[in-house]
Amino acid sequence: MVNDMSTENIEEYRHKLRHSAAHLLAEAVLKRHPQAKLTIGPPITDGFFYDFDIDITFSPQDLATLERDMKRSIKRNTKFERKEISKNEALEIYKDNPYKIEIINSMPEDEIVTEYSHSDGNFIDLCEGGHIEKTGEIKAIKLLSTAGAYWRGDEKNKMLQRIYGTAWESEELQQDYLDKRKKAIESDHRKLGTSLDLFFLDPISPANPFFLPNGAFVYNKLIEFVRNLYEKYDYKEVITPQLFSTDLWKQSGHYDFYLENMYMMEIDENEVGVKPMNCPAHAIIYQSTLRSYRDLPLRLADFGRLHRYERSGVTHGLTRVRSFSQDDAHIFCDKKDAGSEVKKFLEMLRESYSAFGFEQPRLTLSLRPEKRAGDDRMWDLAEEQLRDVLKDFDENFEEIEGEGAFYGPKIDIFIPDVMGREWQLGTAQMDFSLPERFNLEFINTKGEKERPVVIHRAMLGSIERFIGILLEHTSGDLPFWLAPNQINIVPISEKHIDYAKKLSDDLLDKDFRVVVDESNERLGQKIRNSEMKKIPVMIIVGDKEMETDSGSVRTRKFGDLGNLDKKDLIEKLLSF
Repeated sequence: MVNDMSTENIEEYRHKLRHSAAHLLAEAVLKRHPQAKLTIGPPITDGFFYDFDIDITFSPQDLATLERDMKRSIKRNTKFERKEISKNEALEIYKDNPYKIEIINSMPEDEIVTEYSHSDGNFIDLCEGGHIEKTGEIKAIKLLSTAGAYWRGDEKNKMLQRIYGTAWESEELQQDYLDKRKKAIESDHRKLGTSLDLFFLDPISPANPFFLPNGAFVYNKLIEFVRNLYEKYDYKEVITPQLFSTDLWKQSGHYDFYLENMYMMEIDENEVGVKPMNCPAHAIIYQSTLRSYRDLPLRLADFGRLHRYERSGVTHGLTRVRSFSQDDAHIFCDKKDAGSEVKKFLEMLRESYSAFGFEQPRLTLSLRPEKRAGDDRMWDLAEEQLRDVLKDFDENFEEIEGEGAFYGPKIDIFIPDVMGREWQLGTAQMDFSLPERFNLEFINTKGEKERPVVIHRAMLGSIERFIGILLEHTSGDLPFWLAPNQINIVPISEKHIDYAKKLSDDLLDKDFRVVVDESNERLGQKIRNSEMKKIPVMIIVGDKEMETDSGSVRTRKFGDLGNLDKKDLIEKLLSF
């Protein structure tokens, strides 16, 4: 039956399956720890979790015991039963559980409160549903890990104990997921950041990475890569301040809608804010002088640092930090030219993604929401322009009703990595609101004042986040052009070091990035060290190589290339 379901239906079924598994987990915990207080246990992508108020920390042995209890409950194959109760009844039943009471009190007065039970009524939990019919439908289940979690995700609340698990409709699907998960753990960018000497995190500056020389090289090389594209596609780079008066943030709307994510301070009795994004600063540059149609399109790019307050519970390695830089740009243009500008951006984006081995992007077009700026005529034009551009770029794009920004429709680009996970990287967003808020104008061909449209666009997004994604996508095997150390020359013994250095000088003259392993380690250990550092090319030199002015070449991407004389070796490396 499950195999016949559509993709949409199977996801809905898995949602119920995993929600049901969370109830089995709660039942198992209460059986072993009756003093524990239940909070919430939702399904999530590929699994579920449940948070408990309990005075112990769950160990791996605890998880194994709980998992055995859950499997016994599955084997009993009892039915999930739904029961409706009044709000007053619920308040009385759960009066000893402050978490459930908070949930109940947050419900509208006229809302029906529901409970779900299984194990023939021996386990009951406050729950809105839905669930599978019987526990036996869960064919595969695994408890994965534990973590601390604040109630409601607020660090002002009590720290709870969270248990994560996964559940599937077959053992085969679960094993496939667990294999991918293991690979993901091994390719965790935080682990790779340490092992490859790229970056580290320290509580002295929470959610703000320290980039080491190798990491700084990768960071700056990415910016250089984007700058080369900017030159090709006629972007003008600007540098804008970090601090702005509250007046700017009120004019842009950030003071009303984004203040809790901003860092504010007082200087000379004036309130100022550290910028969380570049668009208001670019609007100030645009309005600094009179513009005409001849000045448009104006494409302003900015690598300025941005600062956003992210709660400690959501920060994660490089993918969610508090200080970062984006390949951020804003295009100011005549509204009739917006479509062609987005088309040029998508061409640049395609060129950029191919350099990193990202293939088959998924594109979405998010259309007007109910609450929006601008009139319908403007939205009609903008949506039609983006639709036409996408039809030319990739006719398989998906339209999503009501998901556009309040200031205009947008295109989002999602990239799958080698583990099948999707990452949202590029975006192109039309904006009708910013020109209104900042009274931006240009003189059109008739000599009249007209509003430009603004296109917010990014290819890589946050440089920090992109490095994290790229590390996990490549498992640390960065493209040859991006690797901080491209070539490791390994002399077999001490007497081969001088030749290794001479070969290194020849390669350095060709602008390759080369290191020579002069350590006293055995050859086998030197080779392992090079592999651990994921250096793309290793050249081993000994007596034979010295005599023939050559090198024995091993590559991570193309395998063993054998012995190559220096000329052929250099030509081969230049082709990478």
